[in-house]
Amino acid sequence: MDSYEIYLKYISYIMPIVEIFVTGYFLGYFVKPFIKNKKNAIYIGTVYSVTMLIFYIMPLYLNEFIAYGMGVFAAFFVMCLLDKRNYKQKAFISVTFFSLHWFAFAMADILYDELYNFLSSTNYMKVHPDKWFVLYIVMCIFYPVSELLFLAISIKCILKSYIYKHIEISKKELLILTVPSVIGVLGYNIMYYYRNFYIRESEKLSDIYDILAVLYYASSAISIIVVIVLYQNLKTKQEEKLQAKLLASQIDSIKQHIQQAENLYKNIHSIKHDMTNHIITLEKLYTKNRVSEAKAYSMELKKTLGEVTGKINSGNPVTDIILQEIQNKAKEQEIDFNIDFHYPTGYNINAFDISIILFNALQNALENTDKGEASSISILSYRRNNAYMIEISNSFTKNLEWDEQKELLVTSKKNSDGHGYGLLNIRKVAEKYFGDIDIALTDGKFCLSIMLMLEK
Repeated sequence: MDSYEIYLKYISYIMPIVEIFVTGYFLGYFVKPFIKNKKNAIYIGTVYSVTMLIFYIMPLYLNEFIAYGMGVFAAFFVMCLLDKRNYKQKAFISVTFFSLHWFAFAMADILYDELYNFLSSTNYMKVHPDKWFVLYIVMCIFYPVSELLFLAISIKCILKSYIYKHIEISKKELLILTVPSVIGVLGYNIMYYYRNFYIRESEKLSDIYDILAVLYYASSAISIIVVIVLYQNLKTKQEEKLQAKLLASQIDSIKQHIQQAENLYKNIHSIKHDMTNHIITLEKLYTKNRVSEAKAYSMELKKTLGEVTGKINSGNPVTDIILQEIQNKAKEQEIDFNIDFHYPTGYNINAFDISIILFNALQNALENTDKGEASSISILSYRRNNAYMIEISNSFTKNLEWDEQKELLVTSKKNSDGHGYGLLNIRKVAEKYFGDIDIALTDGKFCLSIMLMLEK
């Protein structure tokens, strides 16, 4: 065996191994945005690569289709073990990757055959037999590079199109999303069989058939992306409707708070009207030296005033009522609620907007505060030059997960409808006043800071 044959043997043996590990890397890259712990994507891609490497080194005489299916299933199994949620979405990822791999393989195979056939038939190759080794090396590199390039482009397009990566999908949605992949793979098997049959029978390539085949594989990959885009557009409309519904619900709630504030003013006005009588009564009791009765009367009057006006005085009756309501709920849940909030009177800030901020932020704080002896929620407001700051913090020892594309926090709750949209509503209000929000997790506390710019 001469040196050329040895090199050819090594190259033909090593290149598929390289292709296996790079494909495993792309699987990990595909999976990464969909799982909670991003580092686990390395293990998922590695499991796929190792499984396929075993089949390659120790052939079990399996059909390639079955072998690659087992490799993807192994990755799917590990995916489910490492990230125990949204299993139907993981099934979609696995089926989609499996089909994209075959489309990329088929297109690369056709391009390889056509290019190799073209180059080998040129006059240059006929008069330079010493260049055949170089041509073989180039084509051995060209094949996996083109295959992996097709795969990378397809995955990149899908990741860009698939916006709602952390939302559970239903069985019907799984069926809709996987139908293009399943049909595409079935068509691939039929076309690949007849292509090989034609080549064996005629001992030549069919340019027209190969062009049609490439168009079919490319259109199959595109159809997967199109279905995902349509699905995501549908989810966007659903999310917008949900957000509008939640905002409308909050507006109704705040209107109730405003109505309560109006009733509060009426009650205060009524007490103010009767205050002269109360003072006269107290004076008579003290004049007649009936001190104990006077004290009892004043205590009852103080209790009545407390029930009517509440113990919170933030500078605005609507925010008083919201803070009082949250304080009552916190007391029921045995959560310590600390208030140092003051409404910015005399500025361009609308009480309705402040109410939206307080309602959303404090409601989220109540729902997500860790329960225990040290459970606490605090709200603080202050001015810094022309910036009005509101800081709300609550006990929180879990991990935060932020959806960059949707710009909201992701919840692990089973009933996640509307979760995270409170922050979006708060941010919209802040941006209305040329401000923004900031989120931090420090010393076991979730801290939300809201900045609004003040104008006289």
